[in-house]
Amino acid sequence: MLYDTDVLIWLFRGSAKAARVIEQDKDRRVSVVTYMELIQGARDVREAKTVKAFLADLGFQMEPLTENIGHRASIYMEEYGLRAGLRMADALIGATAVENRAILCTANQKHYRPVVEIDIKAFRP
Repeated sequence: MLYDTDVLIWLFRGSAKAARVIEQDKDRRVSVVTYMELIQGARDVREAKTVKAFLADLGFQMEPLTENIGHRASIYMEEYGLRAGLRMADALIGATAVENRAILCTANQKHYRPVVEIDIKAFRP
């Protein structure tokens, strides 16, 4: 399963629900975009290192951006950017899920709802 940034933020905030969902999954993945969003949100170098170590300790595989992901995300932006408010990071994360045939676990289903090919598992904090 590919985890959206919001689910990991809930986990870092101590959410038992997020911990259970992640603990039950043996195929833990994140987009490199999610990793970058988490690092961007770090308050200092120590916190950024903690994020990186935490993901490694839990066995998350980081999915890189590929040409196909970039192409798919650009199509999503053309189709849904203005009409549905899809943002660049969400387009890249959604495209990563589709290209890697992964279910996307997110608490922000409304961000991805217009893109029908994204298989979503709703997370409710």
